[in-house]
Amino acid sequence: MLGSLLTNNGKIDMKELMICIAASLVLGILVACVHMVRNVYTKNFVITLAILPVLVQSVIMLVNGNLGTGVAILGAFSLIRFRSVPGGAREITSVFWSMGVGLATGMGFVAYIFVFSLIVAVFLLLLYSTPFGDRHKNAERELKVTIPEDLDYPGLFDDLLKKYALSSHLESVRTTTMGSLYELRYRLLLKDKAQEKELIDAVRTRNGNLPVVLGKAATNRDEL
Repeated sequence: MLGSLLTNNGKIDMKELMICIAASLVLGILVACVHMVRNVYTKNFVITLAILPVLVQSVIMLVNGNLGTGVAILGAFSLIRFRSVPGGAREITSVFWSMGVGLATGMGFVAYIFVFSLIVAVFLLLLYSTPFGDRHKNAERELKVTIPEDLDYPGLFDDLLKKYALSSHLESVRTTTMGSLYELRYRLLLKDKAQEKELIDAVRTRNGNLPVVLGKAATNRDEL
């Protein structure tokens, strides 16, 4: 039932070809739709996900067991990979899934890849619709505090940071306004996101009401 539709005589029947192409297009749309759920995306990227399976399928059918051609195709895929912009974990997952669909349909395993893709789609949608992996109350933030040059900044905000954050780290110190002010940049893991305003107010009372910026911390953890 989950075997290959293709024969091993080097010839591809038109009916088998059309079944594989239809499967690639349908499953490509499935991959694109799952990728769009609760995600930021571009139209070009989801179109690429939808069409990628049938493109990979055509390449695999052309190789058809030829080792030399297979090595050449692998080199071509490597060139495409290293000329592309690195994506996030979810983008890479979708591309890998889309290429897997093309590999399977190119080898004729249509029933197998349908079952596999449906299971993956249901599992991913379940994970995306639940709080699995969320930090709930905790949040990583970047805190920028401006202080006068006459303030001794080492340990100046340590007690406040211990009160509102699970962890804190002073990442950089730089001078601003011709050296009359210092800007301290901390990376924090807040105990509760609801206490952001309290933290800002507490810092303002200590830095003389100079600018305080609390924002989302820049991170590459989502990239593979």
